[in-house]
Amino acid sequence: MTQQPTQPIDTVKIGLQAPAFDLPSTLNMETLEENVTLESYRGKWLMLFFWPYDFTYVCPTEIIAFSDHAASFRELDCEIVGVSVDSVYTHRAWINTPRDQQGIGPIDYPLASDFKKETARAYGVLDEASGAAHRGLFIIDPEGIVRYQVVTDMNVGRSVEETLRILQALQSGGLCPVNWKPGERTLD
Repeated sequence: MTQQPTQPIDTVKIGLQAPAFDLPSTLNMETLEENVTLESYRGKWLMLFFWPYDFTYVCPTEIIAFSDHAASFRELDCEIVGVSVDSVYTHRAWINTPRDQQGIGPIDYPLASDFKKETARAYGVLDEASGAAHRGLFIIDPEGIVRYQVVTDMNVGRSVEETLRILQALQSGGLCPVNWKPGERTLD
C-alpha cells in the first residue's frame, strides 16, 4: 500500500522560481555553522542535487564525480550544492573518511543537510515512505528560475557529462536539437 501525503504538495516547476532553502552545510568543516541558501547563489547558475543517504553505494560515485568536475561547472559560472536528509555531522564524517574506507574524502563543493526534509519535499524528491530523497537534480539560472530537473530511482546514478551538456545547452540561449553539443549549430 502506498502512503499518500495528507495534503497536496506544491513542487518545483520548470520556468518558475526555485523553492528557497536555508540549510546547514559543510562550507565550514570546522564549525559546520555556515548555511547555504538559494539567495547566496543569486547571479550564478546553480546545480542542486539530492541523494538518498550518506555511506551508501551509488551516492559516493556521483558525489565524487561531480567534485572531480567542479572546475568545469565553475568555468560555466555554475556552482554545485549537494543535499541529503542526513545531518551535517554525518556529512563531515563521510568527508573525513578516506575513499578506500567507504568515505568520499575531500569534496570541492558544500554538502547540505536537509534533516527536516522540507527542502526535499519542496523540490518534490522526498520519498515519504522511506524518508529519503530520490536522486533529484535541478539546474537553476542566475535569477533563481528552475531550468532543468531530472529525478531518478534511488538505484540509478546520474551522468556528469550529460549534466554539463544540458547546462551548456541552457546557456546557449538557442534551440538545441537532440544530442546537441557545445560548438554545434542551434536550430534558430
